[in-house]
Amino acid sequence: MDKRKEILLHIIVWTAIVLFFLFITSKGGKIEYSNIVVFVYFGLINIGIFYINYSYILPRFLTNHHYKILAASLIGLVLISGLIKYGLAYTFKEIVLDGGREKQMHRTFLGYYVGAIFTSTFFVFLSTAFRFTMYWFVNEKLRKNLENEKLTAELAFLKSQINPHFLLNSLNNIYSLAYQKADKTPEAILKLSEIMRYMLYESNDAKVELSKEVRYLENYIELQKIRYKDSAFVNLDIACDAPTLNIVPLILIPFVENAFKHGVINDPENPIEIKICVEGGKLQFTVANKKSLQNKDETGGIGFHNVKRRLDLLYPGKYTLKIDDQPLTYTCQLSLDL
Repeated sequence: MDKRKEILLHIIVWTAIVLFFLFITSKGGKIEYSNIVVFVYFGLINIGIFYINYSYILPRFLTNHHYKILAASLIGLVLISGLIKYGLAYTFKEIVLDGGREKQMHRTFLGYYVGAIFTSTFFVFLSTAFRFTMYWFVNEKLRKNLENEKLTAELAFLKSQINPHFLLNSLNNIYSLAYQKADKTPEAILKLSEIMRYMLYESNDAKVELSKEVRYLENYIELQKIRYKDSAFVNLDIACDAPTLNIVPLILIPFVENAFKHGVINDPENPIEIKICVEGGKLQFTVANKKSLQNKDETGGIGFHNVKRRLDLLYPGKYTLKIDDQPLTYTCQLSLDL
């Protein structure tokens, strides 16, 4: 909050409190002078005690761990304020000290001074509690901001890993086609161009339409089919009752990439099975493939660890991921609340 707005807010609150007490003690709607003396003059002293402790004593000595000086300052503030209150009370002796009060102790210095000390102590306690409350809120806000900045930086790093990883694989595929002088090399470059356009311009948003993410997967699969000269067998089953639902971009591709890297591609009897079903705002995404006996990625992949971390950060408590790793087959099932 802006400093001037904060000061104005404090002035309004204290003014409202003083006016409230004046109103409830007024007789027949008429505010007497004695009430003004008690609630305005003495109220200003109590407000002064509040802010001396809140704005000067606590920040100066508590944050620096000068506890002895802090204690001495608070005791001195209470004792001196008691003397100031008695001086003001003596100035308005007829109203405060001899104002028809029934208890004799209010008419003596010691009796009035003890009561004034208790009142001052209350405002010291009130300002201390308020200071600690504000300190907690400020630190909690800073903690959340730092946590959000950390998550944002981590997500940016995870997403930055996706593009080079995918680009490297795709360029290797196109290089293989070009080396073989395949006729579909230009088509593969075009598909890669469409994919990169999506990655560069549309996936920068926090979420994209599910239909765009599905189209991205379709382009990737078509690019792989070109690479394998149409000998890649993939069954893609899409059943989506709400294609305009939003999803975090590039969250599904690692599962498909994994199937192509580690699965059997050219077996028509055991094609890669990819199912996308959306119903009632919930995405059911399944990728199943027969395992290849050959290791297609000797350097390992970052995709699965990456997507798991992104799911934890972006869909906490809103997804389930099941991996069924059998000797001959591998199945991933992702359930996601969109």
